[in-house]
Amino acid sequence: MIKIVYKVLSLVFGIAGGILATRLFRQAWKLGGGKDEAPKPDDATRGWREVLAAAAIQGAIASVIRAAVSRSAAVSTRRLTGTWPGKTSDDEA
Repeated sequence: MIKIVYKVLSLVFGIAGGILATRLFRQAWKLGGGKDEAPKPDDATRGWREVLAAAAIQGAIASVIRAAVSRSAAVSTRRLTGTWPGKTSDDEA
């Protein structure tokens, strides 16, 4: 039961997190880069520095959002079921 609740919450939070990460990246790129759209890796009009900077920023934002989504799903599962869905300190003993 706990795994099902966790999987459902992870899916719902994951979709919302993906939308949020995309919006945050677009906003960050507009503020930092001054251009409306981030460069694609195959865009011949953009340089290496710009393409790699965009990828690094996008990766950092996606990683933070992914961690927040996963943690939120685990916390929500514990609130709903009373049990933590992942590894606990009791598991190590």
